Amino acid sequence: MLGVDFQNIVFEFIGGLGIFLLGTKFLGDGLQKSVGYKLRDILEFTKNPYLGILAGIIFTVLIQSSTGITVITVGLVSGGFMTLRQAIGVIMGANIGTTVTAFIVGIHISDYSLPMVFLGAVLLFFCQNKRLQNFGQIFFGAGALFFGLQLMNDGVMPLSTVPWFHELAVNMSINPLLGVFFGTVFTIILQSSGLTVEILQDLFGHGLVDIHSALPVLFGNNIGTTITPVLATIGASIAAKRAALTHVILNVIGTVVFMIFLPLFTIFIQYLQAIFDLSPFMTIAFAHSSFNILNTIILIPLIGMLIWIVSKLIPGEDLMIEYKVKYLDSAFIGQSVSIALGQAKEEILRMGRFAVHGLKESKDYQLTYSPKNSDTALKLEGAINNLDHKITEYLVSLSKNAMSKTESIEHSILMNTVRDFERIGDHFENVIKLVDYQLRYKAKITESAKNDLETMFELTIATVKDSISALDDKDINLATKVLKSEEEIDQMERILRKKHMLRIYEGKCTSSAGIVFVDIISSLERIGDHCVNIAEAVLGYRNQY
Repeated sequence: MLGVDFQNIVFEFIGGLGIFLLGTKFLGDGLQKSVGYKLRDILEFTKNPYLGILAGIIFTVLIQSSTGITVITVGLVSGGFMTLRQAIGVIMGANIGTTVTAFIVGIHISDYSLPMVFLGAVLLFFCQNKRLQNFGQIFFGAGALFFGLQLMNDGVMPLSTVPWFHELAVNMSINPLLGVFFGTVFTIILQSSGLTVEILQDLFGHGLVDIHSALPVLFGNNIGTTITPVLATIGASIAAKRAALTHVILNVIGTVVFMIFLPLFTIFIQYLQAIFDLSPFMTIAFAHSSFNILNTIILIPLIGMLIWIVSKLIPGEDLMIEYKVKYLDSAFIGQSVSIALGQAKEEILRMGRFAVHGLKESKDYQLTYSPKNSDTALKLEGAINNLDHKITEYLVSLSKNAMSKTESIEHSILMNTVRDFERIGDHFENVIKLVDYQLRYKAKITESAKNDLETMFELTIATVKDSISALDDKDINLATKVLKSEEEIDQMERILRKKHMLRIYEGKCTSSAGIVFVDIISSLERIGDHCVNIAEAVLGYRNQY
């Protein structure tokens, strides 16, 4: 024991850990740049738990982070892109996908880690092509990851001669709950279930822990990995909190079940080790994957019950904002232009209603400073952006078809209107940012200024509503009313700007509050301009017939 250099152990271990974490980030970032743009679209269309499991496995393998996939999934649930039932499947798949890293470690790719680092550096520094640079990031990250693991491996080897470490391992064998505790705590500290497993592989490979000590640590690792998604739900929606809680329940139930049958599971792993002549590294890899696969098989039939449980534990109802399109059907693009245009119009009217709702929430946020109003407005703006993207794609695809003059005019109006509603979303998002600025710098707006803003908000909201109705019914009278209302908005903006400058001169309002006030009324005035665009499109359409 006297010959053990603890400083060297610590330095090699933490240095290896740092290189490992750097490699993990580079690898994950490179993979996400290569395939990540497809990730959200694929996850949101996992219509049943089985597809969700498959998607969770694939994307966890690709970006090497079950926690990352789970956090993204929780975010999609919060945003309304996924249901809780869909999310549970993805989370289960992520638990399985994270076991692949342990198999990769088991085949000693670390022997080639330094050449991989060199290749990655060459591609990163000497290639101008973005795609090749992404591959360089992947190679560099993978090489650094395995080199870091090798350093950690070398660092823990001397512990085999330390008596107290043997005593700890024996205690974990006698008391498996201690192993679960250590696995949970280590994973929470390291923020990486994969890293905990790889450290365990090193310890088991050097004989520092036996299979009886290692398996409870594996189970605790699965509990520890749930902490990041839970933290990600702070301030999030009820649906997001339920998704994160489901992740916790899934992994806790799995640990409880396997702790009850620990002797049988241990015999099963020892049987696999003997029949396949598994190395210590591969034994842990098989144990990790077996645990997660069997846990998923056991819990798939209980998804409905899990949803019921989390709904009871986290009661309440979320404001459900349907981000997905409701009316667009690509089948009609090649079959009927007129029906396809009608569908696009219905979806655009949904955008408009989201815009009205978001504008109301931004008005309320300016009055009450309630985070609930801010969160809802930002979600609505996100929904508008998503619909803008989907509707524009749909209309562009539709433009390839032959159209009558009427259909062509309608198509042009819809294309322009999508952009107008998207810009309205941007402007009420800007109002949210301005109020945030006001709160951050404690810029107090006088009650008189607040009343003026409320008056202008009400007029602007009414004008947006009228523009939506005018578009829906092709109503000339309403479209004409929108033009007149926009003139009132312009005039009001000029008057309120002068009134506020007077308040500043009289010392009733600070300059920072003045900036907020003026920028908010400017945003409302621009919203009025977009309403005019919609109204003029309606008038232009009718005037041609």
